Amino acid sequence: MARSPGPLANGDVVVTGLGVVSPAGNTVDEFWQGLTSGKSCVGPITHLDATDYTCRIAAEVRDFDPEAYMDRKDARRLSRFLQFATAAAKMAIEDAGLDLEQEDRERIGVLVGSGIGGLDILGEQYERQLNMGPSKVSPFLVPFMIPDMASGWISIQYGLKGPNSCVVTACSTGANAIGDAAHLIARGEADVMICGGTEAPITPIGVAGFCAARALSTRNDDPEHASRPFDKDRDGFVMGEGAGVIVLESRQHAEKRGATVLAEIIGYAQTADAFHITQPDPEADGATRSMRLAVENAGLQPEDVEYVNAHGTSTPYNDRLETAAIHRAFGEHAKSLMVSSIKSMIGHTLGAAGALESIATILALKNGVVPPTINYETPDPDCDLDYVPNEARQADLRIAIKNSFGFGGHNVTLVYKRHDG
Repeated sequence: MARSPGPLANGDVVVTGLGVVSPAGNTVDEFWQGLTSGKSCVGPITHLDATDYTCRIAAEVRDFDPEAYMDRKDARRLSRFLQFATAAAKMAIEDAGLDLEQEDRERIGVLVGSGIGGLDILGEQYERQLNMGPSKVSPFLVPFMIPDMASGWISIQYGLKGPNSCVVTACSTGANAIGDAAHLIARGEADVMICGGTEAPITPIGVAGFCAARALSTRNDDPEHASRPFDKDRDGFVMGEGAGVIVLESRQHAEKRGATVLAEIIGYAQTADAFHITQPDPEADGATRSMRLAVENAGLQPEDVEYVNAHGTSTPYNDRLETAAIHRAFGEHAKSLMVSSIKSMIGHTLGAAGALESIATILALKNGVVPPTINYETPDPDCDLDYVPNEARQADLRIAIKNSFGFGGHNVTLVYKRHDG
């Protein structure tokens, strides 16, 4: 039975600011230039000695100076995922032109999630306990390890006293955070939400864990070609890191202050596979329903969607089943869709992925350019859509969706619309 459009369908929640820390660059402009140029950001791991690991490659954030975004004391003590979140939030707030001195800070909230949190400080302090005893463990271990501290820290830095929360849904975290934040605005609980995801998983225990799960590519001798979503020769994902933060506002609030609107968020849905802790449902039911419900929630028909920013991890199961889900959700229209995965360039940033990829989707709508899926060389009969292979494509886009799927069977789809003034 058809459902009525949801609370976002009227376009009253808009995007006004973007902030990025990523392997492709540490500003929005650098990020977008890197994506549209089709540049691979994957290389040998430098954050640790990876000699004994089955996967020795990753997409690392480079040339990041935390002191450019915070004082030296905070830069030295904050875990890396908090550094990324702080930097991306600062950029997003500035990009939105928010003058917080003129705003009611009780109407501004923060919802920045992380799938894993401070693995770096956890690993460091565990070694410290083993070598020096429990009395030498830092009092900052717990607060700077827990994923909710990204939202907490940002709110503390800016005195933001509205809704403050954290989403932890593995690789769908960033997308869930944006969708939940949009609903808070639509329900009238906030005028502005600072939202997104942040992750810094390239640590000894983080890499070891994903190696043990046999989820990572082992194309160590050819890192630039290791992340290859939808290609027949894909062999696993490549870990990435970074943060994406978005400023959402009610349309009324944005118009009142004369903000530049970058896009509208008009649909959101989430479903569960209820199948397995890591593998997606072999029938792709959850992913299919997520897309269908999001499109219905936006008050659209499947034929209205032009671009799918895919989850596209470069794993055998995920890419095949996401393709199947797109076919099931869109029917004959699936063949007309452009589908691409920026994980081919920046790797899988886990809890930050849905946010960074949402920013890419927003920029695609704004600039009329679809970022490519690079390293697409050998077609897979099970992956038979238009994956915008290897080169960015000019396209007059109006409607795009963003898929994010996570361990535990989480499925999230966001619907974005170009803002035409």
